[in-house]
Amino acid sequence: MAKSIIIIGAGMGGMAAGIYGQMNGYQTSIFEAHYQPGGQCASWKRKGYTFDVCIHHLMGCSPASRINALWRELGVMPRELVYPQECVSAVSPEGKRFIDYYDLELLEEHLLQLAPEDKPAVQAYVNAIKPFTRKDLMGEMTFGGPGGMLGLAPLVMKSLPWFKTDMAGFAQRFTNPLLRQAFPLLEYSMPHMPMVMHLAKHACGYNRDIAWPVGAGAEFARSMAAHYESLGGTVHYRSKVARILVRDDKAVGVRLEDGSEAYADIVISDADGRKTLLELLDGKYLSGKLREYTAENPDDETNWAVHVFLGVDRDLSQEPSSLIMLLDQPVTIAGHETRHLEMQMYGMDPTMAPPGKGVIKVELFSRYSYWQKLAADRPAYEEEKQRIAGQVIALLENNFPGIGGQTEETDVPTLLTWERFMGGARGFANYPNKKMSVAGSLMGNNGMTVPGLDNFYFAGVWATSAGALFVNALSGKKAVKALCGKEGKKFTGHI
Repeated sequence: MAKSIIIIGAGMGGMAAGIYGQMNGYQTSIFEAHYQPGGQCASWKRKGYTFDVCIHHLMGCSPASRINALWRELGVMPRELVYPQECVSAVSPEGKRFIDYYDLELLEEHLLQLAPEDKPAVQAYVNAIKPFTRKDLMGEMTFGGPGGMLGLAPLVMKSLPWFKTDMAGFAQRFTNPLLRQAFPLLEYSMPHMPMVMHLAKHACGYNRDIAWPVGAGAEFARSMAAHYESLGGTVHYRSKVARILVRDDKAVGVRLEDGSEAYADIVISDADGRKTLLELLDGKYLSGKLREYTAENPDDETNWAVHVFLGVDRDLSQEPSSLIMLLDQPVTIAGHETRHLEMQMYGMDPTMAPPGKGVIKVELFSRYSYWQKLAADRPAYEEEKQRIAGQVIALLENNFPGIGGQTEETDVPTLLTWERFMGGARGFANYPNKKMSVAGSLMGNNGMTVPGLDNFYFAGVWATSAGALFVNALSGKKAVKALCGKEGKKFTGHI
């Protein structure tokens, strides 16, 4: 008789675990607290506008990449895609634009026109990207194993300086004010991100391995859920797990919030790690490391803490998909002083808004504690959200004149919104409180098991400490592969 698996959460990791579990002869069921799949791969509609919180740069869109093979196994590729021509753009308060084109010839020509005085830095930047375009770096790091890593050795050795140089450090090579200000922010407003990450991502865009899935995150997640169900798996929506059932230090099932219980041979949690360990397992399996990981971070400021969505009566089809708007003076928004606004625009996808209209998403830094304190007074909490939306609209007027009168719909989810709807402790960026290398999160099984507890695995963000959808989907595959290895079964995938 086939062994059974209960999976907590229908995020990328949970659905992938279900799909590979079904492929490998297990009987799987997913229990999802929300009414739809995807976890943080989410989008929703407001009066004809689609607001997407997750997909910035979807990797694995080229049929030639190894990540694409993972997506095909998971049933989400091929699909309709749009390929933005730029990684990101930046605009100064005076209206000057820097466009970080994926096309390297176009990029070099544009930069030399913008900043001819910075020719050495421009050429250094373009030449640094070129070697990465000749390798499927992310694919080989993810799936290549020792042989794949060996093949990457020449590129890694040649690129060692870019591992040591961060975005802010490279920006100092420019004398052009716009480039000096914008460059540190090109990787999701993370000035200390190693340059190698930006170069590798830029190369993926050049190779058409990064794109936008038409229909946004919810459609992407639904296609994965449909594939899972076609393999015989079952998703139980609006079924919140309250407890993981344990006997003799073995996970044996789950108890739902309504008191009902379900049993299985294996339990995989794609839920938030802190809540899984502290609440679902009653804090009984906290080794020294896990105790450290679940500790609250006193410096709880994070990016993507507040999203300001605007549905506007304005054609955005000619606007960049990602824009950094530099401000002429600092502004305090949501308790954080900022000198720029980072935003996504979706004019390239006509399904995101009614004809001739568009959606803008502005991402803001803030603190969980800031919103937790406000939430004690619900009117004050709602008032602050509306005040923030007003601040953002007023600032956008400098680059989008008249946008205040064109705004037809707003939505302002905060970290507490994500905690409420997605179950993630402390909101959107609910990674473990730990340091992990990119290579470790791609290749290792860090955080997948819990010392002292058998028949249990983690999948998703807690197992990877990464935000990329493909990495979290891969964690579900790894969990089932580890299970097959433990049982002496040959792991199989369709591709």
